[in-house]
Amino acid sequence: MTPILNLNADLGESFGAWQMGSDAELLDCLDSASIACGFHAGDPLVMRNTLRLAKAAKVGVGAHPSFPDLQGFGRRPMTLPPAELEAILIYQMAALAGMARTEGVDMIHVKPHGALSNMACVDPRLAETVAGAIRGFDARLILLAPACSALADAGRQAGLRVVEEIFADRAYLDDGSLVPRSRPDAMIHGAAASLAHVIAMLQAGALISVNGTHRPTRIGSICVHGDGPEAVATARTLRAGLLERGYRLAGLGAIADG
Repeated sequence: MTPILNLNADLGESFGAWQMGSDAELLDCLDSASIACGFHAGDPLVMRNTLRLAKAAKVGVGAHPSFPDLQGFGRRPMTLPPAELEAILIYQMAALAGMARTEGVDMIHVKPHGALSNMACVDPRLAETVAGAIRGFDARLILLAPACSALADAGRQAGLRVVEEIFADRAYLDDGSLVPRSRPDAMIHGAAASLAHVIAMLQAGALISVNGTHRPTRIGSICVHGDGPEAVATARTLRAGLLERGYRLAGLGAIADG
């Protein structure tokens, strides 16, 4: 059987006059796009325009909610009461779902952003709050979660369909978490290096840390961070390299649990 994978990126992260990424070019390389909902980046016009671009490119879309941290791009840790966080997540999902409905687009998935995702990956109670908010909003949505994470586990326990992703342009620690961005070895630089990083993990069926530690995992999707200067080149190289190696690329619905 031909292995099926999904290629995704985080888009719609411009804000007002401030431009982030090359969304139109990147969409030509993707199967799925997670669109910022205004709390770490994005604004109503950016959200709507990104949905229109994704629809034209026939790329599946999802919400990319975060902590309320526009100044910090959603990368600063926060501690919020569960009820407040749940409301914040529902607010963001509802915003993108409403925009998508207006544009005749189905919102397929949810992928938490930045510090929210990183914290939920290692904190089962926070992960449970995130998964519960998604289920409460729409239990049909797919949770796109980092591989080997408490977030992926919480999604399954909540009855959500889950796809586990690896990062093409980020390095891993031995416990399966991402190398902090404060370290010089946090990023994988260059399209060729990112492809080699991904292929090694696919062949091993595991996350591979900077120390060579293997953590066996399902791998359903591969993420390229859309805010990086090498994002388009990396996505193009990944798509071509995966297809050349016999993988089939598809939307998240073809890969999700259940």
